Amino acid sequence: MNKPTTVNIEGRVPPEARRILAETPGIGLAPGNRGDDIVLRFAGRRAPVVVEVKQTANPAAAWQLVEYTKAHPKVRLLLVARETTMEAREILRDNGIAVIDGLGNAHIDLPGLLFHLEGPQRRGKAITHRTRLRGKGGLVAQALLLEPKRQWKLKDLAQRAGVSPALAHRVITRLEDERVVEAAGSGPNRLRHVVNPTALLDLWAEETEERVIRTPAYFLAQTPGLVMTQVAERLTQEAVPYAITGAAAANIVAPFVTGIPVVEVWVTATMTPEEVLDAAHADVAADGHNLVFLQAKNDTPLAFREERQGLWLADRFRLYADLRRDPRRGREQADYLRDEVIKF
Repeated sequence: MNKPTTVNIEGRVPPEARRILAETPGIGLAPGNRGDDIVLRFAGRRAPVVVEVKQTANPAAAWQLVEYTKAHPKVRLLLVARETTMEAREILRDNGIAVIDGLGNAHIDLPGLLFHLEGPQRRGKAITHRTRLRGKGGLVAQALLLEPKRQWKLKDLAQRAGVSPALAHRVITRLEDERVVEAAGSGPNRLRHVVNPTALLDLWAEETEERVIRTPAYFLAQTPGLVMTQVAERLTQEAVPYAITGAAAANIVAPFVTGIPVVEVWVTATMTPEEVLDAAHADVAADGHNLVFLQAKNDTPLAFREERQGLWLADRFRLYADLRRDPRRGREQADYLRDEVIKF
């Protein structure tokens, strides 16, 4: 934790925000003037702010605040929330919006002030919603991302995602509440379309984490490229559904200056790890592995896979999410993929 500079907040701060601010080290509260203005005072300076109060803030909520500041460029915005996700805080920070939450996180960047606190790390533990964008629910979000300009009927979206209309409706209802999807019309002809694909991608990427069975293996081949192509050939021969992901797939979709220490491959959940190893002619290897097979609870990571250069690759959004979780320069590769291929 960084030692904070003391910041005094004066004005009519809403009661729900005062409780959070009062528990934040380095933040002082004062009634200030009788008007409605809220002012930050620090090191002999003052900065008027507009305080936005939320119970929770995920990436979709963060992007709503970004849009507000774009429409009101002279406003300094401070979000006070009971709970925020790491991705939401990164979006706010990158767009100059101050944030303080009840988890012990704070970031205020103003001329003459950098106030920063970090609470417990919670990446991968997104705020709980009744309908999460993971598993089959996440497939609805992926279908929307793959065709972000399309006007969708609910039954067509459910069919494209391979889920029930009831699940598609629950996901769409949540995304409408998050203001990343809008609807027009009524009844069977009601259409939905994405209005903020950037927010949808950040929201899906944050929530789509799978419980993964990882099987490290060794495959005898001279280069990572040969590992990838020869393993793919054997899996195809054995009719094993697969999708290459990670740095190996990124090197095909958006070549990046980095090595490929390990080839990562999603495979069907219907086989045991031993059956997968046998089909690929690979050996189990706890140490010195050059190949990892990934299996989820079901085959959702294989949905929307794309064929390139005779290989099945994870779709670009699944690839983006997988890269973000790779500690070996994965976030850098993910950002490059997003800039060069996804483009939002």
